[in-house]
Amino acid sequence: MSLTADDVKKIAHLARLGIEQHDVAAYAADLSGMLDLMVQMNDVDTDGIEPMAHPMDQVQRLRSDVVTEQDKREKFQAIAPQVEAGLYLVPKVIE
Repeated sequence: MSLTADDVKKIAHLARLGIEQHDVAAYAADLSGMLDLMVQMNDVDTDGIEPMAHPMDQVQRLRSDVVTEQDKREKFQAIAPQVEAGLYLVPKVIE
């Protein structure tokens, strides 16, 4: 598929992009190359190929969900200026 200079100008206008006149030919060639690649990819026979979520088809390693620290809330709240119902009270900073 080949784009003309007018096509590139129209696309640039729709995308609200400013393209210099001397760059229009290069953009037309680049965009035409991308569209040609899309046509090639569309022509590839993919019947019987299962879609993948990721090209590497790997599983993410996760750490085990285990508590590794002791609960020290009572100790920390004992030194807090204001605590109520297990929550820290702080002064209002936004009016």
